[in-house]
Amino acid sequence: MEHDAHPFIIMGLGNPDPALAGTYHNAGLRAVRFLAEHASRAAGGGVPPPLKPYKGLFSWVTIGGRTFVFPLVYMNDSGRAAKEALRVFRATPADLIVVHDDSDLTIGTFKFVRAGRAAGHNGVRSIIDHLKTEDFFRIRIGIRPEEEVRRRKAGDFVLSPVSAKDERVLEAVFERLPSAIGLL
Repeated sequence: MEHDAHPFIIMGLGNPDPALAGTYHNAGLRAVRFLAEHASRAAGGGVPPPLKPYKGLFSWVTIGGRTFVFPLVYMNDSGRAAKEALRVFRATPADLIVVHDDSDLTIGTFKFVRAGRAAGHNGVRSIIDHLKTEDFFRIRIGIRPEEEVRRRKAGDFVLSPVSAKDERVLEAVFERLPSAIGLL
């Protein structure tokens, strides 16, 4: 999937509270940090340039023609950050890739999809509500435990710290993302 002809915004969903940084719910935000670092290395740099804050809604950096957006608002308010980022960068929902955790997918998997409903994800619901459309790209990163005997509600584990084993699994998923979205 190439977006070189128009703006290309990659936004990771998560919660800005440092106490929640290592939770399953922040998988999308962490994935976008990884993608920005990968893009910086691919562009011949080392560490990505510093993030620039925008009105307390999000911070951002542009590397190689792609803008990486990190909301500074809580997950349930992600739509405000997405709407403003699209306005600021003169982009449309079709230019947006939202990366988020997905409790319906098993850890170690991800899906790249366009459009669709929120499926119970409050961050995605907020974006749909603010943009007034479901027509944007998503990378859904699986966080559901692999060997769950009894299916738990997402709320029972999404804010739990990522286990050491699952940390390695998530990092392997992050490694596969650049080629999946054309950031080789």
